[in-house]
Amino acid sequence: MTLEQMAATLVITLVALIVAQGILVLGFAIVLLFKRSVTSSDDTCPKAAVILCLRGGDPFLQHCVAAILDQDYPTYDLRIIVDSEQDPAWQIATQCAESSGSTNVLIQSLRNPRNTCSLKCSSVVQAISDLDDSYEVVALLDADTVPHRTWLRELVAPLANNRVGATTGNRWYMPDEVSVPSLIRYIWNAAAIVQMYWFGIAWGGSLAIKTSVLRESGLLERWSNAFCEDTMVFRALRHMNLRLEFVPTILMVNRESCDLAGYFRWVRRQLLTARLYHPNWFLVLSHGVSTTLVPLAIVSLLIVAIQNSQASMANWLAIALAISWVTNAAMVSFLEVAARRVVARRGEPTRWLGFLGFVKYLMSLPITQLVYSAALSSSLFVRNVGWRGISYQIRGPWDIRMVEYRPYETCDNGESRPAASL
Repeated sequence: MTLEQMAATLVITLVALIVAQGILVLGFAIVLLFKRSVTSSDDTCPKAAVILCLRGGDPFLQHCVAAILDQDYPTYDLRIIVDSEQDPAWQIATQCAESSGSTNVLIQSLRNPRNTCSLKCSSVVQAISDLDDSYEVVALLDADTVPHRTWLRELVAPLANNRVGATTGNRWYMPDEVSVPSLIRYIWNAAAIVQMYWFGIAWGGSLAIKTSVLRESGLLERWSNAFCEDTMVFRALRHMNLRLEFVPTILMVNRESCDLAGYFRWVRRQLLTARLYHPNWFLVLSHGVSTTLVPLAIVSLLIVAIQNSQASMANWLAIALAISWVTNAAMVSFLEVAARRVVARRGEPTRWLGFLGFVKYLMSLPITQLVYSAALSSSLFVRNVGWRGISYQIRGPWDIRMVEYRPYETCDNGESRPAASL
């Protein structure tokens, strides 16, 4: 194959990737723009348990707890499992509960940190195991989720459909500090949630599951030997001929900032959980590899063309790269418009980027791809993972070992610092 033929093949492949991504982005954006939430009357809302598992005092934890206790939902209880009573989250959660005067909240410490799963899975299993049979729905959320008043009602409503076993939302970043690392996370997340929608990957930050599904699917037993709780839900539902429903109005804004090291560990962990537990991991991997190798191959060929004074081929390759950059920027921007529409309907602020931030955003696009490719490669081989100051050995999907338990330390290294929910 000549250089010209190779260049033509790469350009055609790049265009095909752009078109495929554009179709997926357009489809997801249409869902955000036009699909409205399902509403339910009070008498049709099932009794729900909201479970919040905490380790470390996250930046918006106080707002999170206060918002959960102010839900427009007839019958629900909040179960908070804190890693230990010495954890800074214990005092924050306790103060929020006391100041609200709510009687539907129970705060407990984690009684048995299992060494066969993550601390979060231990907490989820404890909270659900303590529930009685009156609860028909379990809703999970993370400390970086600050739910609006109708969050629980909107999340639970689609479960009235007998074919739906679980519902989920997703996160959208609008960081207060528009730094390059925060923008890299923003760009990656914007692309990731499109894949999560089409591939059926649940998000534990807003996830509701019927208790009948929990009993019949054996999820509690699986969580007792797993690294995460959300990614495997799709497979469990598929075995029961049920579906995971995405609720577009549950697109939750995260305004935290991050540094590059924290982002890298976080995104690697997200990819690791997909590799371990999701049946569509090969599609995620294929997309990541193709969107990395094709542009890199074009850049390499562009350098060769310049060195050989092949101006025409160099121009076409440069134009292809420019088109890729512009279209990627346009797709993320289109998603941003759709996301703002969802958030604005709730009366939440949406202006965060600004002109200088937009310039940083354009510069961050190629950097995002490089950092993502490094994290993707690392997720294929990583065997030891740090999460909130705890190290885990990953021997297999159901062979997880917590190396050593220790209470959360606020002055520990960056792995456990609560500057962001990573």
